[in-house]
Amino acid sequence: MALLQAIGVILAGLLAGEEFIVRYGVQPALRALDERAHIGARVALVRRLRIVVPALMLPTVAVAVAVLIRADGAGAGWRWAGLAALVAFLLFSFLGTVPINMKVVGWDADAPPADWRAVVDRWQRIDVLRSGAAIVAFGCFVGALAVQLG
Repeated sequence: MALLQAIGVILAGLLAGEEFIVRYGVQPALRALDERAHIGARVALVRRLRIVVPALMLPTVAVAVAVLIRADGAGAGWRWAGLAALVAFLLFSFLGTVPINMKVVGWDADAPPADWRAVVDRWQRIDVLRSGAAIVAFGCFVGALAVQLG
C-alpha cells in the first residue's frame, strides 16, 4: 500500500508541477508576445499538452481512487480532500479549458478570430481554479502520506 500511495503522490506532484508551470510560467510569457507569436505558441502548446496532461491526469485519478479504497483510516480525510480537489480539477478541465482548447487548436496565427483575447482571458480565469485544484490535491496527498507514515 505504501508503494501505491507513493506512486500517487509522485503522479499528483507531476500534475501539480505541470499545472504550476503552465499557470505561472508559460501564461505570463505568452502575454508578453506579440499577437501572431502568442497565437502560434498557444496553438502549439495546446497540441502538445492535450497529450501530456491526460497522460498524467488519468493515472493520477486512478491511483488516488485505488489508494482511497485500499488504505486504512490514517490520513483518510486528507485523501478524500485530495480526491475532491482532483474531481474539481477534472470538472474545470472538461467543462472549462478543454472546450476552449478544442477551438484554439484550429486558430490561424495569421487570421485569428476577432474575440481571441476574450477567449484567452476566459481560459486564464478558469485555469487559475484548475491549476489551484491540482496543487491542492498534491498538498492533500502529501499530507495523507505524512499521516500514514507518521
